[in-house]
Amino acid sequence: MIRHRPITAMATATAGGAMLVETGRDPAPTAPEPARTPVWGRPGFLRALAPLALLIAWQIGSKSGLLSERTLPAPSVVVAAGLEVYRSGALGDALLVSGQRVLLGFVLGAVLGVGLGIVAGLGRLGEYVIDPPLQMLRTVPLFGLIPLFIIWFGIGEEPKVYLIALGVAFPLYLNTFSGIRHLDPKLLELSRVLGLSTGERLRTLVIPGALPQILVGLRQSLGIAWLSLIVAEQINASEGLGYIVNNAREFLRTDIVIFGLIVYGVLGLITDSIVRSLELRALRWQPHTPR
Repeated sequence: MIRHRPITAMATATAGGAMLVETGRDPAPTAPEPARTPVWGRPGFLRALAPLALLIAWQIGSKSGLLSERTLPAPSVVVAAGLEVYRSGALGDALLVSGQRVLLGFVLGAVLGVGLGIVAGLGRLGEYVIDPPLQMLRTVPLFGLIPLFIIWFGIGEEPKVYLIALGVAFPLYLNTFSGIRHLDPKLLELSRVLGLSTGERLRTLVIPGALPQILVGLRQSLGIAWLSLIVAEQINASEGLGYIVNNAREFLRTDIVIFGLIVYGVLGLITDSIVRSLELRALRWQPHTPR
């Protein structure tokens, strides 16, 4: 009896390489490729739909006469006004001046807020001395402090920077204080038993433990910094974004006013995205932090 041997794959050498002749075995199963999410189903596309629909409705409403051009110019008019400001060179100079004010105020306010938060968070005495006056001052609107700051610091750059610093300090103080108070008391007690100095405790335990909360305050403070800038640049500003907006208001240029507000918003969004990326990098060690 002749036994039939199973047919196996055979290859024949050719000038161009190897050619598969035939096989008696079924090909190995391959894993199905994951289905690709269509563009219209992705979160980024869905999140952009609402602003896009709002812009379209705004454009149609303005061009059809439902919205007064003097009250709310069409987006196309606002874009044209923005190009006008950009081509004149005023926008670049204004961004530089306003950016310097925000940077100085933010650094000063961050040092003040984090420092006071650490002092108040580490001891009851610091809390009793620092927290009550700061809580009262936090409820005072920045606009209400403008006359007092003008009397104290004049009408130069100092009151503008100090107003921004004051607005920045409160969120950082509150979040730093809260982050320290939520640390495990056993860890603090262990640091005392080990004889760690105050500087060593801050560097190895307190600040790393409170860092997630401090970064939340940092994001909030950056947003408030740009809001405080709008208030601060009402003080006799002769340059900066606030000056462009105020000058446009005097000439009833609503399109330039709206463009200036959009620039404020874009700057706030950019700085928030930067801090968000820094936050993700700084908190990689936390398992629940998205990468």
